[in-house]
Amino acid sequence: MGTYIPGTTREQEEMLRRSGYDSFEDMFSCIPEEVRQKKPLDIPPGKSEMEAEKILRRLAGSNRVFPVVFRGAGSYRHYIPSIVKSITSKEEFVTAYTPYQPEISQGILQSIFEYQTMICELTGMEAANASHYDGATAAAEALVMCREKKARKAYAAENTAPDVLQVMRTYCFGNGMELVPVSTKDGCV
Repeated sequence: MGTYIPGTTREQEEMLRRSGYDSFEDMFSCIPEEVRQKKPLDIPPGKSEMEAEKILRRLAGSNRVFPVVFRGAGSYRHYIPSIVKSITSKEEFVTAYTPYQPEISQGILQSIFEYQTMICELTGMEAANASHYDGATAAAEALVMCREKKARKAYAAENTAPDVLQVMRTYCFGNGMELVPVSTKDGCV
């Protein structure tokens, strides 16, 4: 990944232009000179996986482990049945590639399939549905379906959660659509 560049020079220039800047130096001009990094960072050369693991194990070994932690949010010591590691380590749950997302989503798709299959077996139904990964993705995918029907505008209630609206805007941008906010009254469109 050392040679990976997230955008071409042309794409970077377009992003700068759309953001209202002529250059990266112009973009960072609001940062006072006295706090800017003037010389290259003193970053040591990269390490192999084995070297990095050895260093991290040594550092982790110096941690003090407390018997009780009051942070919450899953940071406390808790029992995890051994079957959990066995199930989550199954190859079909950690496949690293799908045709559209190079991540572990194939495992998520497999678990959704297993869920649908189990619901059908339990209820006797011929089919069972499962939602998208999250609501924001589901809302944005609905916009894409409209685009496939030649729609150029998509409408969303102005009081839609901001993170959902951002995902919808991103999908609209990528599909050449305009997202139009719709006024609400007492929370209703």
